[in-house]
Amino acid sequence: MRQVFLRDLRLSIRAGGGFGLALVFFLIVIFLIPLGIGPDGNLLARVSPGVLWVTALLSCLLSLDRVFATDWEDGSLELLVSSPIPPEGIVAAKAAAHWCTTGLPLCVAGPALSFIVNMPPSGLAWLGLSMLAGTPALSVIGTFGAALTLGIKRGGMLLSLLVLPMYIPTLILGAEATRRGILDQSPQIPFLLMLAVTLLAVGLLPFAGGTVLRLSLR
Repeated sequence: MRQVFLRDLRLSIRAGGGFGLALVFFLIVIFLIPLGIGPDGNLLARVSPGVLWVTALLSCLLSLDRVFATDWEDGSLELLVSSPIPPEGIVAAKAAAHWCTTGLPLCVAGPALSFIVNMPPSGLAWLGLSMLAGTPALSVIGTFGAALTLGIKRGGMLLSLLVLPMYIPTLILGAEATRRGILDQSPQIPFLLMLAVTLLAVGLLPFAGGTVLRLSLR
């Protein structure tokens, strides 16, 4: 598992498909939002939690179609599945590599760029914490979706349609925790619920993804 994780990490960083693309997309959208909404600072502050979370979610989608595709195309995925590494371990390692190159940089970029959408400083800590707790779920769910669409030509759109509904709880709870942090209310409940969603996804979906891989490669 460790070797699969390190291999995917190196390939993603070298190709720029995860780390660079997600950050550039995040930066572009965050800069475009104020241009579209206008100069109303109060309006920007109100919508900033949702804007940042939606942008992070879409950024995570960008590289999902390549999680298994490269290994599928060159035949190495079949070798990985037939190796002593269990398929669920392969799914978990690839999800971890995706999070390290996509989700983790977004956890840093989100609070750092939040001033562009006029987010109040009181929400920065909860934005960072909620993204740190919620983005692993996005990577695990996305990796599961990538396993489901493995081998389908032009499966990127189908992957997005499958994954986006499963992203909704994390999106709602993450934005709500940040919003409550801004309003100096109690963000613990949505934060803990989002953490439960992440733990559930991390605990179950690698096994479901491993089962899908076995069936796809028969």
